[in-house]
Amino acid sequence: MTTKPHALDDGRSVAVAISYDAKDAAPRVVAKGYGTLAETIIRTARENDLYVHESPELVGLLMQIDLDAHIPPQLYVAIAELLAWLYALEGGKGEELLRQAPAPR
Repeated sequence: MTTKPHALDDGRSVAVAISYDAKDAAPRVVAKGYGTLAETIIRTARENDLYVHESPELVGLLMQIDLDAHIPPQLYVAIAELLAWLYALEGGKGEELLRQAPAPR
């Protein structure tokens, strides 16, 4: 999953990519950047059919985490809700869930 906010005040894009593997204690920040690097992260995610979620608040928090570091416990609930929503979409239950629940915050 990649997440990106609107452009910064100076016009640059911002993007953070996170990954979760069941063997990990928590999702990890696997890529992050501004400007051209952010655009490359987003383009690569889309080319690989990965979900791109726009959330300025979440990206702001994730940009503070070191690369390859686990997300902090304070973000577990927000990321868990987003990942659960994505897993449900991938499992073919997406349309039904979208009708029943709002998109992640």
